[in-house]
Amino acid sequence: MKDTSKRLSVAEQIRKGLEEGIRHARGEITLRTTVVELPDEPPEIDAPTLVALRQQSRMSQAVFARLLNVSTRTVQSWEQGVRTPSQASRRLIQVFSQHPESVCRSAGVKPIALKGVTIRKLPTGRGKLVIEGVSG
Repeated sequence: MKDTSKRLSVAEQIRKGLEEGIRHARGEITLRTTVVELPDEPPEIDAPTLVALRQQSRMSQAVFARLLNVSTRTVQSWEQGVRTPSQASRRLIQVFSQHPESVCRSAGVKPIALKGVTIRKLPTGRGKLVIEGVSG
């Protein structure tokens, strides 16, 4: 159980922040700056690569859809090139392609291994999920 006795109320947090801002403006204190590196966007994935990824996983569209928490119809539309996965789905597909055993275990599916799956850097700086012998 978490100790909430030291947690400030929202009003107290705002008051404290405003006081610090005033003290900083007067030159009385220096505020810390935290630099956080932003993660790359999830890699792109084309329809043939998605089909190959699913087939290499030996999953039906229904099982793959359930693993990714989307509808079977959604996976079908991705594989037909009608739609593309959202950024959230692309991130999960990325994690699955890099750590299939972890995603499978988390979802309660027998762990699998994937071969030849990499993320290629495109000239634009973005990434693209590729499978050896499938993607261009």
